[in-house]
Amino acid sequence: MSVLLVGISHRSAPVAMLEKVAITDADRPKLIDRMLASSHISEAMIVSTCNRVEIYAVVDAFHGGLADVGELLTAHSGLPMPELTRHAYVRYSEAAAEHLFAVASGLDSMVVGEQQVLSQIRSAYTTADAQQAIGRTLHELSQQALRVGKRVHSETGIDRAGASVVSVALDRASTVLGPLAGRTAAVVGAGAMGGLSVAHLSRAGIDEILVVNRTIERAERLAATAESHGVTARAYELSRLAEALVAADVVITCTGAVGSVVTLADAHNALSHAERRTGRPLVFCDLGLPRDVDHAVAGLPGVTVIDIETLQRDPAAGAAADDTAAARTIVADELAKYLAGQRMAEVTPTVAALRQRAAEVVEAELLRLDSRLPGLADPDRDEVARTVRRVVDKLLHAPTVRVKQLATTPGGDSYAEALRELFELKPGAAQAVAAPMEISRPEHNGAGWMSLDGDVALADDFTPGSHDDEQERST
Repeated sequence: MSVLLVGISHRSAPVAMLEKVAITDADRPKLIDRMLASSHISEAMIVSTCNRVEIYAVVDAFHGGLADVGELLTAHSGLPMPELTRHAYVRYSEAAAEHLFAVASGLDSMVVGEQQVLSQIRSAYTTADAQQAIGRTLHELSQQALRVGKRVHSETGIDRAGASVVSVALDRASTVLGPLAGRTAAVVGAGAMGGLSVAHLSRAGIDEILVVNRTIERAERLAATAESHGVTARAYELSRLAEALVAADVVITCTGAVGSVVTLADAHNALSHAERRTGRPLVFCDLGLPRDVDHAVAGLPGVTVIDIETLQRDPAAGAAADDTAAARTIVADELAKYLAGQRMAEVTPTVAALRQRAAEVVEAELLRLDSRLPGLADPDRDEVARTVRRVVDKLLHAPTVRVKQLATTPGGDSYAEALRELFELKPGAAQAVAAPMEISRPEHNGAGWMSLDGDVALADDFTPGSHDDEQERST
């Protein structure tokens, strides 16, 4: 069983396609259930952010698993398979692990060094685990990815500027509005990205925050958080959005809703209140996927819309070259350790099966000794038994220790296969000995880019430490 990753991100597809493929929190459970119904998939997890959708699945066969995931994405997005294939990327086994480690480290984020992705991976894991879609393979991979991400953020300066999609968007907004201190902001959406927006606005010295959400209770909780930072805040139900727009200078939208939340009529009505808005520009920071703000809003006079496409072109989204290189070094180091651990765990059942086979042979021979020498005194029999076991242990010690060492090297699973062949361990015996310890076994050494229809498009393009151009939903 190996990990298959199928993804679409800001690096591989335009925003319009990302909007069609976007998977909401409400979508995830049913899509995971559909994957688990596949005969090829035993575990599944979906990482969905404002600029990526990635499906991680533990599969028993590459092509079968890929076909099932491809059909799922096609049905969900409504996109034909050829169009989806052009913009999707596929990683398998070791390459899938490397990619997730890079994502968790913020190396693949639109704003390099973004920390929010860690909470998004954790959320993806929690959702899948609640549906019993997480087994040992994805558990170990996800937890290691979170550890790698934390290490990168603590040991490098990749996020020294506190960069995030929100901070870069607000920097762009300030070029239109001037300093945000003393102004009023509306935050539409009270999820994780809404909370991050409130934190950044508070640090920017915003005078008042209006939190707008479908559920007033969540809006009130986020407003209370803003007030705890010393900022005046009020909570609004979504039905009062127009009222909030009239008062706001900058509006951050991050709802995750399907379809426009801010319509052209909403924005036009806000601008029409001459006594409130004379000479005051209005800036929308649309961080939703699909987009929350109607495309036509950007054409209104006095309105600026900053969306995901705008942020992709912002130079502030990059990180210092040295910090990025240091982060990649950590990812490569942690990947090597993770793969060594996986290979070690893979050979352990074979070693256990070999030792069990030896123990069974010893016991059989001792029983035969009892039948041939029924008068043998107990002390003498015990000494014979100890001697035989010592001999067997010494004979097995060197090969079992060495096969574990060799297992940590590329292709190390071949040594375990040699043990199974030489000692005639029955197929499945090793797995049966350590069934609770069963983990994913990498079946593909290195890269694994293939199109969704199963044809090889590019191979060996993803070596440890590399990071190509085919590589966050933050609500």
